[in-house]
Amino acid sequence: MKNPPSLLTMLKSAGRFFIYILSRMKKTFHKKFLSVTEQLNLLKKRGLLIENDERTKDYLKHIGYFRLSAYCHPLLKEPKKQHIYKPGATFKQVLDMYRFDRKLRLLLFNEIEKIEVAIRTEIVNTGCGFLKDIFWLTIPKYFKDKNRYEQSLFLIDAELSKSKEDFILHFKQKYNNQYPPAWMLAEIMPLGLLSNLYKNIANKRLQKQIAKSFGLQAPVLISWLMVLANIRNICCHHGRMWNRELPNIPSELKKPTYKWIDDNTTDRRRLYYKICMIKYLLHTISPNNKLKVKLIGLSNHYPTIDFNAMGFPTDWHFHTFWN
Repeated sequence: MKNPPSLLTMLKSAGRFFIYILSRMKKTFHKKFLSVTEQLNLLKKRGLLIENDERTKDYLKHIGYFRLSAYCHPLLKEPKKQHIYKPGATFKQVLDMYRFDRKLRLLLFNEIEKIEVAIRTEIVNTGCGFLKDIFWLTIPKYFKDKNRYEQSLFLIDAELSKSKEDFILHFKQKYNNQYPPAWMLAEIMPLGLLSNLYKNIANKRLQKQIAKSFGLQAPVLISWLMVLANIRNICCHHGRMWNRELPNIPSELKKPTYKWIDDNTTDRRRLYYKICMIKYLLHTISPNNKLKVKLIGLSNHYPTIDFNAMGFPTDWHFHTFWN
């Protein structure tokens, strides 16, 4: 008599069956390509008011219908799947949202850059001083998960091999070490890679010491770095920030060193929470930062943009955290 199938075998079979059912439920994509003129006519047919046909076609040509469609969506009537615009909806409103979003991305990228530079410096300096080893980023014994570390080292090797930075080329020409010291390597690492290395540090005291310099606990800094790396990537690839739920939910800051928002009343999925994270980190890095002033300026320049769609409270700039 054959042995009955194991639980693992049955689960695998159930999984394959579920995937098969999902594949049968999907339909084939059948939308055809539309020329710029056809795209313009489709917007008009759906009720979007357009002041200047030729100028609108120019925007569609150089920005793209698909990219602009994300900013068209809030102007659609319910049910939105019918793709009919609300009375009075204009292409100018679409462009205003697009322009606002672009300036918001540039603003966030600029602030995250300050944080990224400070994080790199802190991890490198504190790690070298604590471990008394300038090559610690490329030595496995300092990291707890060996498989994760091997993946990180693979990415380090890739960055090192393609780097054209003068200091890397000079190091390779002059020294026979396999890897440059930590402060050189950190300069060519993406923020996500550096975040993974920080998360994988074996010495808890070292992790805590780095996090403490930013007024955070180590698990919170790990989470926040991953979130900021994701936002940075979205900004780099010109992705939409306005009215969007970002995929990574940051860890709650339970024992803040500095003033902080109310976690119980703030949606951690929305952009406002992430902007508050940036503001909190800037308290240490750039205490005289003008983030609040810049956000208010952006709001005043685009008064029709709904900040509530990003999770901002109505009177956010009067909250203690921002003052």
